[in-house]
Parts: sequence; C-alpha cells; structure tokens
Amino acid sequence: MADLIFIGATFLLAGVVKGVIGLGLPTIAMGLLGLVMLPVEAAALLVVPSLVTNIWQLLAGPGLGRLPRRLGPMMAGILIGTLAGAGLIAGSASRLPVAALGLALIAYAAVGLSRLRLHVPARAEPWAGPVVGIATGLVTGATGVFVLPAVPYLAALGLSRDELVQALGLSFTVSTLALAAGLAAHGALPVAALGGSLLALAPALAGMALGGWLRARVSPETFRRCFFLGLLALGAEIAWRGLS
Repeated sequence: MADLIFIGATFLLAGVVKGVIGLGLPTIAMGLLGLVMLPVEAAALLVVPSLVTNIWQLLAGPGLGRLPRRLGPMMAGILIGTLAGAGLIAGSASRLPVAALGLALIAYAAVGLSRLRLHVPARAEPWAGPVVGIATGLVTGATGVFVLPAVPYLAALGLSRDELVQALGLSFTVSTLALAAGLAAHGALPVAALGGSLLALAPALAGMALGGWLRARVSPETFRRCFFLGLLALGAEIAWRGLS
C-alpha cells in the first residue's frame, strides 16, 4: 500500500510540474521512482502517463503540420538511438542504469540552472537534428530520461513559445513510444507493468490540472528554479547510490 501511495504521489507531483512549466513529468517520475525501484521498472510505469500527456501537449498547438516535417530526421534519430540503447536500462542486473539516471538528472539540472542561450542556424538542422536525435535516444535507452540533448536543441531552433511546447510534446511522444518498444523487445514491459502505468495516469492528469491552476498564481521562473535545484539534489543522491 505504501508503494502505491508513493507512486500516486510521484505522478501527481510530476503532473503539477508539467502543468506549470510544460515539461518535467518523465524526469520527475524517473527521478523519484528511482529512489525505490530499478530504472527499468520506473520506465515501464512511465509509459502510459507520459504518452497520454505528451500527445495532449502535441495536439494543442499551431504547428502540427509543419513540425513533424521539420523535425522528422531528429525523431528518426530518437527512435534509432532509443532502440539501440534500451538494452542498457533493461539490464537490471547492472548498477549502471542507476548511476546513469542520476548523472542524466544532474546534467539536465545544470543546463536548466545555467540558462544557456544557444542558437542553431537553419542550415545546420539537416545534420544536427539526426545527431541530437540519436544522442537523445541513447540517453533515453540508458536512463528513461528524454530531455538531453533534445530540450536545449529544440530551444535553440528559434521556435515560437507555442511551437516549442508542441515540439517538446512531439519529441517526448516519440521517445515514449520508442522506449516502450525497446523495453518490450527486451522483455521488460510485462502486462502487469502496463496495468500499473494505466493506473498512474489518473494522478498525472490530476497533477496537470492542478499545475495549470497554479501557473496563473505562482511565478513560473521561481517554480522552474526550484524544480531544477530539486532535480540536482535528487540526481546527486541517485548517482551516489549507483556509483557507491
């Protein structure tokens, strides 16, 4: 019962974060669940909430026709990289996925706190997109975290705010589907895990609704800073357990 309460609270909190700043549900869920279970188990629970919330985010924007064409090579890279790397997170006998998850959270928090302002010129997108996609896929396959280097790259493309939110939804949707396929290919996505993942959807959606309510009442920048500081501490603790 305590485990079920913890899982529900985790997805509720992850949904709140996503509702306020538009991302963070997979990252928060993987980080907190990584405290009590193996990353491969956490990744299996993540599938349904991540897929539903990111499809929702993908469809709620103006660039549904343009963005898949523009970002198609990157999405193909994510698929290839995730399928190639999924054996790492599925290899539950190793402590490497635990350490890798912690280090990925630390790296993402450091990037977020630094507020780096990058710019990718349009002429570089044909080769940069696939490279970033494959790198993101490999990180996803090893850790279950979808954000690096995809989020900084998408932020550097000069998209409008609405297009960026939609592009993140597209990237995370592809990453979720690719991770689910990779886990299934390695026998790490049992029916029982999908049932648990489906149950986790309700608190995630409730959290998103609460986050949308909070967005109009708190400073998004302050919330974002607290999010990354918390992620940094969480990543450090997980990395310490994985490496010690």
